[in-house]
Amino acid sequence: MIHKKHIEHHFTASETVRDIIIGMSDGLTVPFALAAGLSGAVDSTTIVVTAGFAEMAAGSISMGLGGYLAAKSDAEHYAREEMREYNEIATLPQAEKAEVKTILERYGLTPEQAITVTRELSKRPKDYVDFMMRFELDLEKPNANRAFKSALTIAVSYIAGGLIPLFPYLLMASAKKALPISAIVTLSALLIFGYIKGRFTSIHPLRGAIQTMFIGGLAAMVAFGIARLAG
Repeated sequence: MIHKKHIEHHFTASETVRDIIIGMSDGLTVPFALAAGLSGAVDSTTIVVTAGFAEMAAGSISMGLGGYLAAKSDAEHYAREEMREYNEIATLPQAEKAEVKTILERYGLTPEQAITVTRELSKRPKDYVDFMMRFELDLEKPNANRAFKSALTIAVSYIAGGLIPLFPYLLMASAKKALPISAIVTLSALLIFGYIKGRFTSIHPLRGAIQTMFIGGLAAMVAFGIARLAG
């Protein structure tokens, strides 16, 4: 009898992928809305491109810094909780063992089995604390280089996304003529990006595509309308 090899197909978006999604999502939407708004007020691609690049610089720095601080905060929170767990297994050993035993029983172990596993685990402080961090607090140990990598990934992704709506303005002299081309290119990019984002998240790809394109298009239309009214 031939047994086929069982291959499990699990997919979880990595931290890097999530950072790319964050950066690209805003990078496509914000400069597009800015360019559309300015196109409704002026017919100079020079002004649109200059403002667009200034916004991209500010946005990438702001988004990157936000990613850096968020990652640093996660790392600091993990370190504080880890230290607290080490302190508790030293000062409150019986209470910690009771917590581990309760967790193990929730996973189907009998009280006797849970006591045995807890006793053996308590002999290895590092594994003991790692178990508590993961199963009691539901915390994963952050990558040591996560903060800098997150900041760089988000910032670069923001710039990459922002270049798409501005590209037609780099090739044309009239902002009003560049706008429809920018809209087609950007909305297409948002549609594709939304679909890909859906594949990496829990959102249905088609729903993610339509949702992302709709939000980007709506932001641009509102910005354009306000600029036209103000002009």
